[in-house]
Amino acid sequence: MLKQFFITCSGVDKNLINNCSNGEQNKYVGIGATVFFTAVMATIAGSYALFTVFDNLVAAIFFGLIWGLLIFNLDRFIVSTIKKSDNKWKEILQATPRIILAVIIAIVISKPLELKLFEKEINQILLTEKNQMTLENKTQISQQFLPEITKINTEIEALKQEITTKENTTNALYETYIAEAEGRKGTKLLGKGPVYKEKRQKHDAALAELNQLKKENALKIKNKELAIANLLEKQKITETKTQPIIANFDGLMARINALDKLPWLPSFFIFLLFLAIETSPIFAKLISPKGEYDFKLEDNETAVKTWVQQQVQQREKMLQADILVSKKVYEDITTEEELYAYKQKMARDLMKLQADSFYKKQQKML
Repeated sequence: MLKQFFITCSGVDKNLINNCSNGEQNKYVGIGATVFFTAVMATIAGSYALFTVFDNLVAAIFFGLIWGLLIFNLDRFIVSTIKKSDNKWKEILQATPRIILAVIIAIVISKPLELKLFEKEINQILLTEKNQMTLENKTQISQQFLPEITKINTEIEALKQEITTKENTTNALYETYIAEAEGRKGTKLLGKGPVYKEKRQKHDAALAELNQLKKENALKIKNKELAIANLLEKQKITETKTQPIIANFDGLMARINALDKLPWLPSFFIFLLFLAIETSPIFAKLISPKGEYDFKLEDNETAVKTWVQQQVQQREKMLQADILVSKKVYEDITTEEELYAYKQKMARDLMKLQADSFYKKQQKML
């Protein structure tokens, strides 16, 4: 039963192969087994690749089976369409497009399996890239809010500087009226005279203005610091919203790009392995001598071809004979008086009807 299944997988004519020797049958059993197990590997590879896309096991298995059946059908078609002939160059030319197709299939099958085999290494590369993307994302987002925060900080510094300037002015007034009282400056008279009182009043007024300025600027600074806190909170919210996008940066294309960053030699050998598996049935048919099945297949095909040619030639001869007979029949009919008299009578009746119709039409017009 298993032997018949693999023979079916090889794409040969069962009616012919069953009448061949066991050695001939075993050759095609091996070819069919290769086609079957290649399809199995394609199903596994396709399911894993689609699982990284859909993240759904049922959908991945379903579409993976469809992919495996597609590869199975292609491989079976490639093997079954290669026919042995006496000219090796003709066989190679016939197999060339099929080999190219087999190479493409080998690449498509091997790539998802490489992703699975090097999954740990790929995850490490993706983690590094995610961390770098997180840092770059934070930098980009902070640059969006930085101008506004810098502007508010500048305004806060200006308010603080205004208080400092007022403090310096007030302290200078304080030093002025104290020096006047001690007689060190101004009138240089010791004691609290009229000049002292005048300078003291200026200082007290400046001190009151300073206290009022501190209250007003403190309130403004508090509001501006609150605005900065709100901007920083918005910045964190924006970072939180964009982080899931970075966290999910592990799809099929990202993994393929990460795989390309690994050393190429292991991946190349895996590709060569699948290329050898995929092209082995083709090369097996190319290098093997013309066998019993090939002779029987050629015999059947040439028999059908000869029969078709015979049928076509017979139809052509029948057509030529029919044309000659028809020509002779019509030539003989043209000399018969009965046919001539009948056609003359019909023509006379037709002309009478035309004359009557014309007369009636003219009469209506008048």
